[in-house]
Amino acid sequence: MPTRPPYIGRFAPSPTGRLHAGSVLAAVASYLDARVHRGRWLVRIEDVDEARSAPGAAEAVLALLQQLGMQWDGEVIWQSRRGALYQAAFEQLGQRTYPCGCNRREIVDSRLGTAPDGSAVYPGTCRQGLGPGKSMRSLRVRVPEPGADLVAFAGRFAGPLLHHLAIDAGDFVLKRADGYWAYQLAVVVDDADQGVTDVVRGADLLDSTPRQIYLQRLLGLPTPRYLHVPVLRNAHGEKLSKQTGAAAVTPHDEAQAVAALLDAARGLGLPLGHAASLAAFWDAAIPAWAALLAAHGERL
Repeated sequence: MPTRPPYIGRFAPSPTGRLHAGSVLAAVASYLDARVHRGRWLVRIEDVDEARSAPGAAEAVLALLQQLGMQWDGEVIWQSRRGALYQAAFEQLGQRTYPCGCNRREIVDSRLGTAPDGSAVYPGTCRQGLGPGKSMRSLRVRVPEPGADLVAFAGRFAGPLLHHLAIDAGDFVLKRADGYWAYQLAVVVDDADQGVTDVVRGADLLDSTPRQIYLQRLLGLPTPRYLHVPVLRNAHGEKLSKQTGAAAVTPHDEAQAVAALLDAARGLGLPLGHAASLAAFWDAAIPAWAALLAAHGERL
């Protein structure tokens, strides 16, 4: 059996505001996975969408991670400073990309369908060139035709998963109408550049994984292992997010920090009842995560 490369994981928040309980859960899961595997845990600020970044939010995120006892390895990476890398990757894709003049309403009105993540499936309107009177709004990558568009991968907890890019996504955006590089391209370039071997993140990003694997293949980049953890929901069944009014996690002392961590542990299914300190929490949480991995058939 081939030897796995040394483990490198990451937590990559978008600094659109302070972290809420759902974001803390994802951070705790990725941190525990890195520590159980005796690997490195990186932090990357995904501020490629600079217009949505809130002043001071990134610094608040980093301060909270430290307050919760999560110390990252190496320097923090900021996407907003890495545009040259994304441009180089885009140029490498060459004829697999094309300009698109469609706005969001035109795509929705095409009625081609809705992707699993709720976005409208792009109908390929501009594949053969911009139509009369249209100017470029975004840049897209071509996905294979139906029948050749299957991306199969295995989630660490979810097992084998199948995704048809043409049906479930269509040609997706790499550079947006506002001039910012899209999440799908930036995250693929950054994960490869940082040597990330394992991505642990919320299940709300599961539908992004096939698109990222497709880009990895086009660019000749390695594919990390993926583990998608449960997302927290509010009383209305909505995923906790800034858009749904999720409250920020702002502990004022160690006891409140421990309480936030215990909430995250419960959301991950870890049987932790009490911890008297941050050190006690992590001393209990790391073996509990190892036991959870073992229950899913993973060998460390």
